[in-house]
Amino acid sequence: MEYVVAQVNIGRLVAPLDSPEVADFVAGLDSVNAAADGAPGFVWRLQTEDGNATAVRAFEWATGDSDTGNSDGGIIINMSAWETVEALAAYVYGPAHIAVLRRRREWFKRIRLAYAALWWIPRGHIPTVAEAEDRVKHLRVHGPTPHAFTLKVHFPPPGSGDRYPLHSPEDWACPV
Repeated sequence: MEYVVAQVNIGRLVAPLDSPEVADFVAGLDSVNAAADGAPGFVWRLQTEDGNATAVRAFEWATGDSDTGNSDGGIIINMSAWETVEALAAYVYGPAHIAVLRRRREWFKRIRLAYAALWWIPRGHIPTVAEAEDRVKHLRVHGPTPHAFTLKVHFPPPGSGDRYPLHSPEDWACPV
């Protein structure tokens, strides 16, 4: 069976989506999503008829994760699938996405616990929000394992014969 890597990351907005505080983030969603859609190794991303996933309600149990309380714009989710961990990292730390990373503290509260997880899925499988929530919960309790891992510490696909963690190159570290 052939596998691709799924990823989820969540963010707790500092204010509601229609507020001036996050207007630049909302205005940039279409271009960032289009860049992901056209990136080498991109397979799929979660989206509603609006073309993004801002209307998806998930991870509501994650209240209290932020360092600055719960009065905010709520949790938003980003979920996608990629051919390889390397392809995902190239997009995340590449020029099309790095501007968002540089400004994330303007739009999102700091989350103390794991807010992103990766896992392998069979090619053609569409991951569910429930799966994503399970992977983040697992990562929070157990740290990186073959069931849920990170860009920094990841695992080879099932069936590769190798179950040992792989440590990402130093240049994969978030540059912002």
